[in-house]
Amino acid sequence: MDFPIARQLFYREINQPDGSIDLAKAALYMALEEYPNLEPEEYLNALDTIADEVRSRLPAQNYPLRIIQTINGYLYGELQFAGNDVDYYDPRNSFLNEVIDRRTGIPISLSLVYLEVAQRIDFPMVGIGMPGHFLIRPDFEDAGIFVDAFNGGEILFPEDCQARLSQIYGQPMELQPTFLAPVSRRHFLGRMLGNLKAIYLQQGDAVRLLSAIERILLLFPDALGERRDRGILYYQLGRLVEARHDLELYLRNAPNAPDAARIRQLVDRLDRDM
Repeated sequence: MDFPIARQLFYREINQPDGSIDLAKAALYMALEEYPNLEPEEYLNALDTIADEVRSRLPAQNYPLRIIQTINGYLYGELQFAGNDVDYYDPRNSFLNEVIDRRTGIPISLSLVYLEVAQRIDFPMVGIGMPGHFLIRPDFEDAGIFVDAFNGGEILFPEDCQARLSQIYGQPMELQPTFLAPVSRRHFLGRMLGNLKAIYLQQGDAVRLLSAIERILLLFPDALGERRDRGILYYQLGRLVEARHDLELYLRNAPNAPDAARIRQLVDRLDRDM
């Protein structure tokens, strides 16, 4: 592949069965494109150190709630990790190295730190992609409890998740079972990149926006919406041949999409421009 080294490392990590993907490594390889001098091993060691400190604080009776309370006490009490509600859309909140260095982030990046620490103390947890707010929970059947890594490791029950969802959307929301289903590791990474995509779109940063979309497509090659978005971005960047390829592929596979007529007009314009 004609990719920079960071992209090659990311692709190599995700190009294996989902359960074998190392989330921390993949996230650090995502960050490596933005921070070329980053040493991934340094941050993996930092996570190891945090986990060692948590392990040394575990009580003799390691019930799930006590383990969670111990993690919370160290991460949020001693290390003072906290959700960044002052500058939520700062892209640094989505890069694992920055989250570890600055001890602040958004729900999914703080969840990643939490998951990695829990995994290292043999207390596996999984990500929960609730709309509007990412959560985690212990990885055993009928756990019944959820952890909000953005809000100090607050322990939530399904009723709390219902209330949190309604609060986020500003209206009563019905909690669907799928809202509390675990996400795959690929979807975890895709959601991180989706956050960056939204930020760079808002900032008008075409180069970084393209980088985010390209990596989403490495995760999900058949994601037609991402293919369409990349085609439009290629057009805006003057990369007309690549734009036409992506947009024509989109139309072949989604000929009846709501925006198909608009995309056909863009392809026609491309034909005139080329």
